[in-house]
Amino acid sequence: MGMTEHMAHIGEIDLCYEPFGFPDDPALLLVMGLGTQMLGWPDAFCEQLAGRGFHVIRYDNRDIGRSTHLRQFRPPTLRQLLLRDKSAAHYSLADMADDGVALLDQLGIGQAHVAGASMGGMIAQLIASRHPDRVLSLASIMSNTGHMWKGRPAWRIYPLLARRPVTERDAAIESSVRTMRAIGSPGFPFEEDALRTIATESYERGHDPAGSARQLAAIVTAPDRTAELKQITAPTVVIHGTRDRLVTPSGGRATADAIPGARLVKIEGMGHDLPRGAWDRIVDAIVANARRADASSRHSAAA
Repeated sequence: MGMTEHMAHIGEIDLCYEPFGFPDDPALLLVMGLGTQMLGWPDAFCEQLAGRGFHVIRYDNRDIGRSTHLRQFRPPTLRQLLLRDKSAAHYSLADMADDGVALLDQLGIGQAHVAGASMGGMIAQLIASRHPDRVLSLASIMSNTGHMWKGRPAWRIYPLLARRPVTERDAAIESSVRTMRAIGSPGFPFEEDALRTIATESYERGHDPAGSARQLAAIVTAPDRTAELKQITAPTVVIHGTRDRLVTPSGGRATADAIPGARLVKIEGMGHDLPRGAWDRIVDAIVANARRADASSRHSAAA
């Protein structure tokens, strides 16, 4: 376990988290995507955000990494997933949003900036809509609204999602690198070594395809969030790569259209990953959006 990783005990669930930066700075909660541990927010990326004045907190969602795996529940079958069978899901994205808020509670953090990628963006949206008093600003990255036809995977990506899970170490690591190559950013260098390092560390922290399948059940059975997104009051930035083949850019457009006052930042050549060459733009967008929150709170204080 990393030196700076900690466990938060939330009811039946333990969440593994790791802070970066100074606790006195405004908190920024980072929520990761499907089947991806908190390492999906690379250390250097978290450090870059901390360097811009945030107390950054990344964490493993339930059913991944070192957080609690809900092994008492059978993973969904492929048929259940394709039929969006409600009985296949043992928890919802809203439950995962409550996990994030409970983590803030444990850390004694009243309000935080929240950024989520992919499934993490869906979770972050629900934190912002259901716990508006807790969210200073929202960054929804490579995500969607849950609408049937917006931001859906390109058809040729489906076989990747439906592949039989690999359990043997080297095969699992190669499979992870191969998936990243398929969904990654065509407009940026492919960072094979860095990705292999993260894939290896992830395997060693806890490899569990069944947990990822249970997360996927929460995604596919989630209702369309469009109406709920219209209720979000936090300043919002929506960040999306123009070459995202997993959550197509229409998902980002629909999200920005739904959330009042949201700004859409399109990153040319970015796919469904966080390429190092795009970090400056992503960090700048999160910082600029957080400043909008500071400005609006100053206005309300002055009013």
